[in-house]
Amino acid sequence: MFCACPVEFGAAPNSRTCPTCLGLPGALPVMNHEALRLTVLTGLMLGCEITPVSKFNRKNYFYPDMPKNYQISQYDLPLCTRGLVPLHDLAYPKDAQKNIATPDKEVALVRIHLEEDVAKSFHFESSTGIDFNRAGTPLMEIVSEPEIQSPEEAFAFLTALKQILIYGGVSDADMEKGQLRCDCNISVRPESQQELGAKIEIKNLNSISGVRRALAHEVRRQMEALGRGEKLEQETRGWDDVAGQTFLMRTKEFAHDYRYFADPDLVPVKTETLLEEARARVPELPKAKRARFVNDYGVSAYDAGVLADDIALAGYFETAAKGAKKPKNVANWILNDLQSALAGAGRAITDCPIPPEALEGLLDLIESGKISGKQAKEVFTEMFASGKSAAAIVEEKGIEQLSDVAAIEALCDRAIADNPKPAADFKAGNAASLNFLKGQVMKLSGGKANPAWVGEILERKLREVSH
Repeated sequence: MFCACPVEFGAAPNSRTCPTCLGLPGALPVMNHEALRLTVLTGLMLGCEITPVSKFNRKNYFYPDMPKNYQISQYDLPLCTRGLVPLHDLAYPKDAQKNIATPDKEVALVRIHLEEDVAKSFHFESSTGIDFNRAGTPLMEIVSEPEIQSPEEAFAFLTALKQILIYGGVSDADMEKGQLRCDCNISVRPESQQELGAKIEIKNLNSISGVRRALAHEVRRQMEALGRGEKLEQETRGWDDVAGQTFLMRTKEFAHDYRYFADPDLVPVKTETLLEEARARVPELPKAKRARFVNDYGVSAYDAGVLADDIALAGYFETAAKGAKKPKNVANWILNDLQSALAGAGRAITDCPIPPEALEGLLDLIESGKISGKQAKEVFTEMFASGKSAAAIVEEKGIEQLSDVAAIEALCDRAIADNPKPAADFKAGNAASLNFLKGQVMKLSGGKANPAWVGEILERKLREVSH
């Protein structure tokens, strides 16, 4: 945030450091303007008010992972205030999507501020090692109002927020790489009480599902403690995911304990120019994309949600659907056949062997009657395995569907002539006999006749004869 050290996940410990992020005497901070821009961009995406003049403060505390014994952060003039994170059905855990307490809920934010990260501690059997590579990394902190009412809503909040950050190119938000971290504050109170209960914080949460589990446990623990007549105090707890329980880390400091004061090495930030630059980078957000997919492509709200859930998948769909006569069919192939094939091969949509234009080409062959739906499944499997186009595979294998009306009529005439009993049975009212005759036509055509046309022509011919 305040030096030029590269941020690199997995680098050798203490190999991405300099005098500034190590807090050595005489080293001075210089602001990272891109981090400022991305924070303002996040504020715009979440509908925040951007502070006209923002400033950095020193937050003083002593901890082994804090090189300078203070952290450069923001206190009274953060870059962004207020704002909202809109939740949507698919952001909730799968097992909770049918029982959402408040559909289309929007969680209000308090602020978004920017600071430098601290180093990372590694606790070994008899010692602790500190890796300062992470020290100084730009860290954007997004603080919500106490409006989240359940572990499931917290899960949806983080999922929806992560999606917006990825859409804006602000962060890859990969929790395993420490790009998205979460501290949770839980307050339990009797229904008759207006003021919030003691604020108890949980740290060390490294997955969104872990946040849900930790909150469910902690809410239960606090309610049981209050039920026994115990008094809850403000404190910080850790989460042991294996044991499935929280544990006391320390009693919580209050803001005044940090002795905040303006950092004398950094000037205040006028955000006017940052705001102009960030406005030009605001993307179409997930909520707007979902609505547009429903309106422009005629897909269901659920399908739009799944497609827009992954920005790469959404881009793939749009490219494939652009020239398609039936975009809904494109969505069906992507959500069923393509996603199933990708999952089976352990590949992401960004590593898909079928380009979106090639998928559109396959659907064109189906819609023009050149191949049947059954043949299309075979062609798709070959496309996924070889990367060849649908047209090339159809030509190579000689499986183009017979869609010549005159040729199909001749085959139907022959099937009726060769099978007088089933033909007579159909005329006598046995509708099932038509399927036998269809099978005979398909056999005569070597499986190439358009099955829909075969059915129509057979039925017409048999009814004409009976009249």
